[in-house]
Amino acid sequence: MELPLFLLNVVLHSGGRMELRVFETRYMDMVKECLRRNAPFGVCLIAQGSDLAVPGRSTAEPRAVGTLATIADWQMPHLGILHIVTHGGQRFRILSWRRERSGLVRARVELLPEPPVSPIPGDYARLVPMLRQLIESLEDQPPKPHRFYDAAWVADRWAELLPLPMDKRQEILELDDGVARLDAIYRFLEES
Repeated sequence: MELPLFLLNVVLHSGGRMELRVFETRYMDMVKECLRRNAPFGVCLIAQGSDLAVPGRSTAEPRAVGTLATIADWQMPHLGILHIVTHGGQRFRILSWRRERSGLVRARVELLPEPPVSPIPGDYARLVPMLRQLIESLEDQPPKPHRFYDAAWVADRWAELLPLPMDKRQEILELDDGVARLDAIYRFLEES
């Protein structure tokens, strides 16, 4: 599978919601292509380098694991500026990538299996009511269904809401086990 990538200093988790303001030509063209084909694009954390808007000047390199992003809504409030709302889908691993002349990165990827649904272990159960209250108070909630019974889903929502360093969010994204993700969140909260 080949995907255009949006390289960001942000991590998108499966089941999450992300708003993006798009104004660069390469990304406007990517969004138009994805809307026309009803296809996702990939969101990846920048591993190193800089994603400059000047064609031929971007040195950004993607992290090896990213998330599919599906465009759920879009608006163009001003000419040349596109606001999109995306929903995080399945994770993927980059097998190879290339940068086009426009600066857009395209990658050949393999989709990664989602962690199996795992119940919340007893020690972590207290994280669920707090998360439920936080999500209910949000104006822009993550897409439904809300899976408060699933360790991976709960961990991913906490990873989005907590002030975690991006490397820590990426580490959680890359974990294949939902309970391990939840454990990483719990340890962060204990250390804070």
